[in-house]
Amino acid sequence: MTDIDQFIAGLPKAELHLHIEGTLEPELMFALARRNDVTMPYGSIDEIRQAYDFGNLQDFLDIYYAGTNVLRTPQDFHDLAAAYFDRAAQDNIVHAEIMFDPQAHTSRGVPFAHVIEGLLSAMRDAEERHGITSDLILSFLRHLSEEEAFDTLRAATPWLPQIKAVGLDSSEVGHPPEKFARVFAAAAEAGLKLCAHAGEEGPPAYVWEALDLLKVDRIDHGNRALEEDALVERLVDEQMVLTVCPLSNLKLCVIDDIASHPLDRMLEMGLRATVNSDDPAYFGGYLNDNYRAVTAARSLSREQVALLARNSITGSFLPQQAKDAHLATIDAYLEQAH
Repeated sequence: MTDIDQFIAGLPKAELHLHIEGTLEPELMFALARRNDVTMPYGSIDEIRQAYDFGNLQDFLDIYYAGTNVLRTPQDFHDLAAAYFDRAAQDNIVHAEIMFDPQAHTSRGVPFAHVIEGLLSAMRDAEERHGITSDLILSFLRHLSEEEAFDTLRAATPWLPQIKAVGLDSSEVGHPPEKFARVFAAAAEAGLKLCAHAGEEGPPAYVWEALDLLKVDRIDHGNRALEEDALVERLVDEQMVLTVCPLSNLKLCVIDDIASHPLDRMLEMGLRATVNSDDPAYFGGYLNDNYRAVTAARSLSREQVALLARNSITGSFLPQQAKDAHLATIDAYLEQAH
C-alpha cells in the first residue's frame, strides 16, 4: 500500500451518494434468493458478475432492478444494509446518507414498512457496533410519474421523522427534474432536505432545473455542469455540494477513462465536490476504492484528498455540532499524518 493509500484508509469521511440496493453483492443475492425461494436468471455468482459488464445507465438499471427481486422481508433489507455498514467501517466512514428506492419494492408487492423497518434496524445496529451515524434519503424513480411519487411520499408519512431527505434517481435522459417540481415542493413543506441526480447523462439544463425548479440542497453527480461556465459560477457562488462518483462515471461511460476524470478540475474551480461510491457492488468499488482510483489517476495531493473528505462532512445533512466534531477529528488526523 502506498503512502497516499494509507492516508486515504485512515482518513475519516462521509458517504453522501450511496444507493443501498446497489450494495447487493452476488453472494448475498444468491443467499437471499435461496432464503426466499426466488428463481434467479443466473446460474452462478460468476454469471452475475459477467452480467455486470454493461455499457450505459439503462443496461445497468435493467440488471439493478432484477437484483432487487430477491429483497422481500425486513430481515433482507436489514442484512443488505448491515453488509454495507461492515464495509463502511473498513473504509473509516463516520457518517453515511443512504438512498433507497421504495418504488422498486412496493411495485413488487413488498410493503413500504418492510423496506424501511429493515433499513432502520440496520442503521441502529451500525451506530452501536461501528459508531457510524446514518440518514435515509427516499429516492423517487424518475421514469415513473409524479403522481406515483406523491403516492410514495404519502406512504412514507408514518416514518417521515426517520427520513432526512428525498432524492431523484433512475433513468435521467427524457425525465427532466421539472417533472417532479410539485412533489419536491411538498417534501420541502414536510421538512425534508432535497437532492436530485442531474448532469450525469442528462444535459446541463437538468442541473439548472434541479436548482431553479426543485430548489435542491445538493446535486448528485453534476459532471455535465462543467460544460457551462455560467452554471459552474452559480454552483460555486451558492456553494452547492456535488456528490461525484468516479468509478460509477467510468463504468457507465460518463467518462472514457479514469485518467480523464474532472474531479481535481472541479476542486480548482471552487466546486464543493465529494467522492462517493454510488452502487459499489455493480461498479467495482466502495468508497476508499473510489478515492484511491481517482487519486492515482489524477495525482491528487494529500491536501486535495483531505478537502474532499472535509467537503463530505460539510456537505452532509448532519447538524452543525456533529459536523464540527467530525471536522475536528479530520484535523487531528491530518496533524498526526504529518
